[in-house]
Amino acid sequence: MMRLRIDARLWATAMFAVMATASSAPATPLQGDAAKTCSGLAGDAPDAVRIDSAAMQAPTPLSIAERAGSPAARVAPANPAFCKVLGHIEPIDPKAPPIKFEVNLPTDWNGRSLQYGGGGFNGVLITGLALPPAYPFNKPSPLARGFVTYGTDSGHEAKPGEPPQTFALNDEAFENFAHKAYKKVRDAAVALVVRAYGKKPDKMYFMGSSEGGREALTMAQRYPEDFDGILARVPVINWVGLQHAGTRSGLVTMGDGWINPAQIKLVADAVLKACDKADGIEDSIIENPVGCRATFRPDTLRCAEGQHGDQCLTDAQIKAIDTLHARYAFPFPLANGVDDYPGWGVSGENTPPFASAGGWVSWWLGTTAPTQPPGQTNGIAWIFGAGGTQYVFARDPKLDVAKYKPEDHKQRVLEVSQLMDSTNPNLTAFNDHGGKLIILEHMSDYAQSPFAGIRYFENMQFSLGKEETAAFARLYTAPGVDHVGSGAPANVDMLSVLVDWVESGKAPGDLEVVEQKIEAPAFATTRALPLCQWPAWPHYKSGPAEAASSFSCAP
Repeated sequence: MMRLRIDARLWATAMFAVMATASSAPATPLQGDAAKTCSGLAGDAPDAVRIDSAAMQAPTPLSIAERAGSPAARVAPANPAFCKVLGHIEPIDPKAPPIKFEVNLPTDWNGRSLQYGGGGFNGVLITGLALPPAYPFNKPSPLARGFVTYGTDSGHEAKPGEPPQTFALNDEAFENFAHKAYKKVRDAAVALVVRAYGKKPDKMYFMGSSEGGREALTMAQRYPEDFDGILARVPVINWVGLQHAGTRSGLVTMGDGWINPAQIKLVADAVLKACDKADGIEDSIIENPVGCRATFRPDTLRCAEGQHGDQCLTDAQIKAIDTLHARYAFPFPLANGVDDYPGWGVSGENTPPFASAGGWVSWWLGTTAPTQPPGQTNGIAWIFGAGGTQYVFARDPKLDVAKYKPEDHKQRVLEVSQLMDSTNPNLTAFNDHGGKLIILEHMSDYAQSPFAGIRYFENMQFSLGKEETAAFARLYTAPGVDHVGSGAPANVDMLSVLVDWVESGKAPGDLEVVEQKIEAPAFATTRALPLCQWPAWPHYKSGPAEAASSFSCAP
């Protein structure tokens, strides 16, 4: 059983920070008696919304999970007393699952709301009580800062023993997952806010990572007037492309192409040897991964004739790496004219796995070669891609994935692309609404390719012009960071950056990311780097490698 460590000193420190933050802006209390107002929210509401429960919750202290896991997932922030509302939205198709949601209403509200995105294939209720994407561990939670927070399961519940894509066999469930659930829950949350406080939110924010990052961009593209500030961290922008490229990368590692952990370290060490000095200092971070992508050649590790073992690579293994790095080309264009997936970059191959969330082992290769059906020891790209091929594109759970061809399922692939791919670069309506968008890519990400986000941002600049894009959008790239925020400095308070930009017109420049010890209450910073606006990256000047001031952002 997972154990939580709670310290009274941590609780006092966190609550002091909460009170200090909360006092910086006038607050709107829950109307009347808080407990009565809260419980009175239960019951039916318009538009098939059902409130299953509404009850006041006591304050909870900061705690740290005593287990392995992604850095942010181990930290449960302190939260104040609030009204917890659980509800669901009835489906139209009686065979479709309901859309479940949670809305958290603070007793003292700052007039803002924050919707959290999901992850993977969702199927788990996002509570809105955790740290949002990229958030520093020592900052008060959004709820503690006075935000109404909320999330959803996206309209289905993952079941033990079932592939996570099973729900996609139902059209309504899949459309909810694509975009409808987030819009419906957003509107339900606004209605609850009006009932609880007597007015709508002054400003609305959305923050999501991975699948949640796709959801974030989807909100800007499909519902441009619904949110004022959006963070899309490591977003799965070209969803169809990712599933196909991930499946291809799995197929090429079947049999002789699979690469074991010792050989992964061999590759990672070779990448560092080839590129670590490029920024002026050896710090085990490839600050310029784009340049390294063009420099590093896996064939330099080819086994000599008669050689074998962990200190070299076979032709099949080199082909697998080249395939991972190469673009995946479709035989026909997808939504918005996209006809390929850009492939992955280099660096971070050997990032230690945190609860199946780091480096090649977690995302690409697993601890055993791919199998059909996918097994728990396979890489996530294969589990997601192979299952997506069967349940989403072919809609045949018994399909031999090795025989799948997208042209044989063209109509369905195009349907899914129209639903799932958040690749529309024209965000004029979002800009006209006054919305602000931040995209954050991690350059050692093997769950999805950071180059998909880079290309999307450059397509925005091409479509709208660089000057107009700069008026409302930013792209930041964090070198050395894997999908979930480990491997290099990754933490930055993007919520405050968005609030300052949306509400005070303070457009962000280059920022700073930090790496923190998961040791409360200090959560001490161990190293920091500039977080540069694309296409700049950190160049070493002088000073300690652990200090952001030792680097500057330059193209």
